Amino acid sequence: MQTNFTPDQLVDPAMAASEAVIRKCVHCGFCTATCPTYVLLGDELDSPRGRIYLMKDMLENERTPSAEVVKHIDRCLSCLSCMTTCPSGVNYMHLVDHARAYIEERYRRPLHERLLRSLLAQVLPYPRRFRLALALARFARPATPLFARVTALKPIAAMLALAPKRVPPAPAALPSPAPDAGRRGRIALMQGCAEPVLRPEIRAATVRLINRAGYDVVFAPDEGCCGALVHHMGKDEASLAAARRNVDAWTALADDGGLEAVVITASGCGTTIKDYGFMLRNDPAYADKAARVSALAKDVSELLADIPLPPGNGRGLTVAYHAACSLQHGQKVTTAPPRLLADAGYAVRTPAEAHLCCGSAGTYNILQPEIAGQLGDRKAANLVRLGADVIATGNIGCAMQIGQRASVPVVHIVELLDWATGGPKPAAMLDF
Repeated sequence: MQTNFTPDQLVDPAMAASEAVIRKCVHCGFCTATCPTYVLLGDELDSPRGRIYLMKDMLENERTPSAEVVKHIDRCLSCLSCMTTCPSGVNYMHLVDHARAYIEERYRRPLHERLLRSLLAQVLPYPRRFRLALALARFARPATPLFARVTALKPIAAMLALAPKRVPPAPAALPSPAPDAGRRGRIALMQGCAEPVLRPEIRAATVRLINRAGYDVVFAPDEGCCGALVHHMGKDEASLAAARRNVDAWTALADDGGLEAVVITASGCGTTIKDYGFMLRNDPAYADKAARVSALAKDVSELLADIPLPPGNGRGLTVAYHAACSLQHGQKVTTAPPRLLADAGYAVRTPAEAHLCCGSAGTYNILQPEIAGQLGDRKAANLVRLGADVIATGNIGCAMQIGQRASVPVVHIVELLDWATGGPKPAAMLDF
């Protein structure tokens, strides 16, 4: 695609990176076939190709974002299915991230949107605040139908619908390593924000599983949120601050005893952490350290695929595997999760439209509840149609989005692998 950015504009590294992305697009339209919002809405401006035109015009002419442009960019899930489909290697992720930061800086949203986005940014990345918010949600839940009738309050209704009726108690302490762990090396396990509040059993299962394979698991005491949530809302400085904090935390661990990998169990976080090297490329104090951390980052399924696990007992169960977008499109990890499940003795099935997003997408199911709801219903129906005993995924957001709609339990793949190799039955399966 031809561009007309000025030399002065291209002095800005973010603008130069976006210009390079735009130039790669040959507007072939292959991306429209796999874009969830285009599949649902049929609007060219709600396809990657259409959004690229909008972003090109906005950035190239340094326009103040209009409400119409913001609407279509906000509707993007950042599922990155378009990047899997694109034959030209267009890095849509970096382009839309820049456009969102540009919008955040230059567009004044309506008051209710500003308040909601600020609330999400101030609560979700902090486990204690998030736990308190979930505890308070039960008092507001009866008003959900009322909120759902008012357009500006529909995101509040979506939040209340997603909030679990019972919040698991906070673990007394981080899981301790098994006595014989550590023979093969050390793994830093990301503690996460939402996942340990909603499903603390995922972290416990991961520690047991990695210990069983002979690795010690360590936690970085100064680690915080990965920054993905604020990053996708265009809050650039906040996301970079989160990235720097984690780079420092994991670099300290790597320098003091070594690390085989930084392992992430929430694939949405993993996609962002693997991009720290790009995000901090222009920071002379952090560029090299960030690239090092990105190289160490692995989804838990990537790690487990490369290390020996004990023989598994799948108990004759059939698993419907949901590939999170951040894993299959963002990280290009596609074969490891279903293969691990099959090797552990489970019969694995994949649904129709496996490439389409479930609608979770970080905070998308709150900020865009109607589109997210349609995608969630569609995904859950395709998974349930497989007739499996359980649904497995690698991302907490997907588990909550699908679990709200499915008639079978939804668990993380590590819970099934842990169970098959000697751990307890996944908590989500106990009531089924």
